[in-house]
Amino acid sequence: MYFALSNPVESQIRVIAEVKRRSPSKGWLHRELDAAALATTYQLNGASAISVLTDEEFFSGSNQDLQSVVSTVTLPVLRKDFTIGPNDVIDCAQMGASTVLLIVAALSDSELVSLIDVAQLCGLDALVEVHDRDEARRAVQFGARIIGVNQRNLRTFEVDPDHAATVIESLPTDIIAVCESGLHSTHDVERAALAGFDAVLVGETFVTASDVAATVHSFCHVDRVMRA
Repeated sequence: MYFALSNPVESQIRVIAEVKRRSPSKGWLHRELDAAALATTYQLNGASAISVLTDEEFFSGSNQDLQSVVSTVTLPVLRKDFTIGPNDVIDCAQMGASTVLLIVAALSDSELVSLIDVAQLCGLDALVEVHDRDEARRAVQFGARIIGVNQRNLRTFEVDPDHAATVIESLPTDIIAVCESGLHSTHDVERAALAGFDAVLVGETFVTASDVAATVHSFCHVDRVMRA
């Protein structure tokens, strides 16, 4: 995934398009979602990578969703789940995903270091998710190369783009910065690009769009702004 998000040949912001059936805050987004068909639409309309939620309790996802996407598309695939131990990383690799999600807020320093190391040993990239400057510092310190800044406060569910823009200021320019949550329009994507994000991760907006293909296409054609 690192190369797909950092490819210097293309000038547009990269889009990680998410297969997401349900949200803890919004409830069902798409009960009858066909994971493979949706991922194919994402790929055909310019997405650089696919994210698949596999958590069943909160998101009604499944490992089957992930495996069907991996077997259908040629893009790198992120397994988006709560990764808390080495076995979760190994499972991710065995299911064919190329990237594992590590949430800094849920991990101690030693756990974060260990899971980044295990991911590397398994040939996986790690998308390391942070919510503030301190978590961003920890992620950089322990070797993260792709850092997702979640604009949503996980306690209040409120989205704060201004806060995310301050967090990215603390990231070195060789880190791939991904803006997560609260991206509902091309204006939101443009705002993320102006803040210096290399990529955006979008789920709810795509899954609920009346024209998925057109929405993905429009998000993928926002120009990226390189961080100084």
